[in-house]
Amino acid sequence: MFLLMKVSGIALDPFTNTPIVILKDTNNERTLPIWIGFMEASSIAMELEKTPRIRPITHDLVKNLLEKLKFAVTKIEVTDLRDDTFYARIYLKRDAEEYSLDSRPSDAIAIALRTDSPIFVNEEVIEKSKKIEIDEDKEKLNELLEKIPEGDFGKYKM
Repeated sequence: MFLLMKVSGIALDPFTNTPIVILKDTNNERTLPIWIGFMEASSIAMELEKTPRIRPITHDLVKNLLEKLKFAVTKIEVTDLRDDTFYARIYLKRDAEEYSLDSRPSDAIAIALRTDSPIFVNEEVIEKSKKIEIDEDKEKLNELLEKIPEGDFGKYKM
């Protein structure tokens, strides 16, 4: 099942200094962080803030091309998370023709924002993402625990 989500904002991962786009469902109950590149984060942020641009950047160019060719973006979907990589699809329509294109989620989101298209996320992706976050937190906790001198644990040895 797919959930309708919206871009809540852009954040910076404090551990890796990598940008993260934050998606939230329409009820603000479920959140999905997706790690993205700096250029894509900049493009998304510019569109969120409606920053005027003298010349089109890549995602603006894609939007302009689609409009000129009379294609409409009907939706984007974040479809999968495999090997720490998110996958997405952009759905296009022209007259009776429908197309589905493979895309990085960051590009799909940047285009969805520019075309006012809905963003959907497969619920399985949200569940898989939670497992990654838990595993990463466990690793960080283990690293911190290993750095604490043995005497500081008192009589409880780990």
